[in-house]
Amino acid sequence: MSRMARPRKPLLSRDLIVDTARALVDAEGLAALSTRRLAAELGVSGPSLYNHFRTKDQILEAVADSVSARVDLSMFEDGRPWRTALHDWAVSYRAALTEHPNIVPVLAQGPGRRPAGLRLADAVFGAMTAAGWPHAQATSIGALMRYFVMGSALGSFAGGFVDDETAYDPADYPHLGQAHLLAERQEKVDERAFETGLQALLDGLAVQYEAVAHTSPEQPGSDA
Repeated sequence: MSRMARPRKPLLSRDLIVDTARALVDAEGLAALSTRRLAAELGVSGPSLYNHFRTKDQILEAVADSVSARVDLSMFEDGRPWRTALHDWAVSYRAALTEHPNIVPVLAQGPGRRPAGLRLADAVFGAMTAAGWPHAQATSIGALMRYFVMGSALGSFAGGFVDDETAYDPADYPHLGQAHLLAERQEKVDERAFETGLQALLDGLAVQYEAVAHTSPEQPGSDA
């Protein structure tokens, strides 16, 4: 009688380490990530991780970049107008961050040397300058959009209210009579707030664009 072969243990790889670390951060936050804990989750010895990453910080950087890699950049390549492209990119960017909110503080530090993060910054800046924005303003737009999207992903306005209608006494908070309903409508409220803010932001940029659209292109070496 032949014996069934034992299932092979998945080979340890950078992708497996990053996927496992991202799941751990998603579930328990940044403080939960350590090489000891990660090795235990993977069922390997701690030193085996060092064949792929020298430090925990390198693992964290790779996790952050794996989230940036999920942001769609196709809108900057298929001929969409700059405003439409910025809108569609911001929606994709927020979707990636809201799926992995615990990693946002790491992403907020900037792309550093992360390839996906740098491709993201390069795509936005390139699209804005190609549309006629001066370099300095294109840089500001990239920063502005990053602040806005990351801020929206860091927390939930609606989720900050409790669903107990007795918590908001009209004598103290005369305009919060319906605030207890926000928690159960969290996703819809937050998405509507994001879209409202995004449209207002783009409207403002459109006004600025009218002022620069017909100016002569910047010369190489202009201040950023």
